[in-house]
Amino acid sequence: MPTRLVDRSPSVPADRLVAELVPPPRFDAVRFSTYVPDPAQPSQAAAVQRLEEVAAGLGRPAAGSSWRRLLGRREAAGPARGTYLDGGFGVGKTHLLASLWHAAPGPRAYGTFVGFTNLVGALGFQQTVQALSQHVLVCIDEFELDDPGDTTLMSRLIGELSDAGVTLAATSNTLPGALGEGRFAAQDFLREIQNLSGRFDVVRVEGEDYRHRGLPPAPRPYDDATVTARADAAGPGATLDDFPALVEHLARLHPSRYGALLDGVSAVHLRGVGTVTDQSVALRLVVLADRLYDRAVPVVTSGVPFDDLFTAEMLRGGYRKKYVRAVSRLGALARDAG
Repeated sequence: MPTRLVDRSPSVPADRLVAELVPPPRFDAVRFSTYVPDPAQPSQAAAVQRLEEVAAGLGRPAAGSSWRRLLGRREAAGPARGTYLDGGFGVGKTHLLASLWHAAPGPRAYGTFVGFTNLVGALGFQQTVQALSQHVLVCIDEFELDDPGDTTLMSRLIGELSDAGVTLAATSNTLPGALGEGRFAAQDFLREIQNLSGRFDVVRVEGEDYRHRGLPPAPRPYDDATVTARADAAGPGATLDDFPALVEHLARLHPSRYGALLDGVSAVHLRGVGTVTDQSVALRLVVLADRLYDRAVPVVTSGVPFDDLFTAEMLRGGYRKKYVRAVSRLGALARDAG
């Protein structure tokens, strides 16, 4: 019999948050050599070359900051600079970031933007800085600013790490100077946003979403009876939930616990998926979609298709890129389920 996600309330201690600063299981085996650049998009091959140079430079002992060692820039003393991979959904930015992590020597950390803010919440700011300052590389995936508090926090954290000579690398769907646009009064935090922007060199990665390139569309949702039958037949690790109940359950869990919520889960089955109209609910579903995708957990659903999970107004708003990414990833997981 399938279990239910709504019956799980995992506790995630701070030491687990630190131990999990590694690429997610989906990216365990990725390397620069496994990234296949699109010949029609020269920026992809250029990005691979750039990050290979960064990885090679990490092993060179030299005076000065990490990024002066790596890139031969700015001989005068100053803060380290990072690499910021900017591009659309599904162009392989996370693949490249994880490949950099795998290629780096010495201690390094990898996490999502939300993961690092959760780490600060668990450890405290100074202890987080102390722990991460010992690393040669810190990789931040899905960099985005959703509120003023995150803006100030990440500005301070990145500044401290950069000044300590830690090599930084990040991915995002938004140029660093435009972070926070459309979400809050970004002009009130312009100094912090400009400080973040000034810490990175931008590497643009062009292309189409590989998750849907040349592939058939994701399967349409099934009826409730089919979802239930598939869950019953799926074996150990399968879960079966009603979508409204899961939405309510997620509201009671901090997003930092969504990964632990999926421990041991082999497939997720959801009945009655509906269009979300509340922004807070939508953002929690984005985090859940990311954790499902990280762990390559297939998803089988009834109700509305994922293209209709978020309202048209949401898809035009400030969080548009988050929602489009979630739809893309959930569609890939539905295709994996067959």
